[in-house]
Amino acid sequence: MTGLSQDRSITLSVDAMGGDQGPAVVAAGVSKFLSSDPAAQVLLHGQREILEPLFAGSDVAARVKIVHATGVVAMTDKPSNVMRSGKATSMWSAVDALRDRRADACVSCGNTGALMAVSMIRLRKAEGVNRPAIACLWPSRNPNGFNVMLDVGADIRADQDDLLAYAMMGASYARNGLGLKRPRVGLLNVGTEEHKGRAELKVASDMIASAADKGDFDYVGFVEGGDIPSARVDVIVTDGFTGNVALKTGEGTATLISGLLREAFLSSIASKVAALLTRGAWPVLKSRIDPRQVNGGVFLGLGGLVVKSHGSADATGVCAALSLAARLARSDFSERLAHRIAGVSALHQDTPKEIEA
Repeated sequence: MTGLSQDRSITLSVDAMGGDQGPAVVAAGVSKFLSSDPAAQVLLHGQREILEPLFAGSDVAARVKIVHATGVVAMTDKPSNVMRSGKATSMWSAVDALRDRRADACVSCGNTGALMAVSMIRLRKAEGVNRPAIACLWPSRNPNGFNVMLDVGADIRADQDDLLAYAMMGASYARNGLGLKRPRVGLLNVGTEEHKGRAELKVASDMIASAADKGDFDYVGFVEGGDIPSARVDVIVTDGFTGNVALKTGEGTATLISGLLREAFLSSIASKVAALLTRGAWPVLKSRIDPRQVNGGVFLGLGGLVVKSHGSADATGVCAALSLAARLARSDFSERLAHRIAGVSALHQDTPKEIEA
């Protein structure tokens, strides 16, 4: 991924109490991140009596400000319940710090639905966005090593207008996060032929193609599941249901392959010798397929930069999410994105809304 100067001071607002692993793992990830980014500071939201001892004597303690919040959003909590009674939670406090401009980005390992709901009500949607999206980085054969896919779970629905907005937002993410001057955008479908797919996908395809020049991206047309990790495309656009299934399938497959390779290399004396002979390649392979290294789904289409870390992330995963948030914040990503999508409605105001069966 493209590197940006770490000379610019940055403040991240972090929900310390969310996620499956507990605040100790989040704190370890914060420490790891701050050790690698000397110009960064963190507002850490959660229960002070739990968090303070985790940084006692730490070299980075001076750059961590604990913001006391008594409540915790559980992974099982319904977003509607959090909206009604979650104002005292660490998640709400973390998002509010971004809203009040005390931080440049917000990061949480917590409940995805609740985080999106809180973010939408506190940060509001950006102009021209009907449904925000979650974008993830996907290991690929492209020179930078990654592709962008969205939506991967913000909303299971997406009509042609939403898919157009996703294309604009995804291209902006690829431009600022991956350093691609003119990203290639593809629309995920069951085939690459023009006649395949649902009616709204065909309409969306025409709309995206028409918006390519104004959005500074190249539209490659329909892409299939096999293209997601390929070098054919940089941004894959789809609805949240399809994207989330693909994401979880990819993560599970990476874990399966890693486990099967380990078992194969330990299955006999000959295979153990082969493992020793190829041991130099293992770190490279692991870094390419390790989900922790690309941890962090970016909420696109909101009035602020929010990064959702995987709920089961370890310290390495949390550090990766924080590093991603810092990189995007330093690129003024939110402002650039808002500028790009502000004219989305104008791009298709003359497009017929009716979709023929």
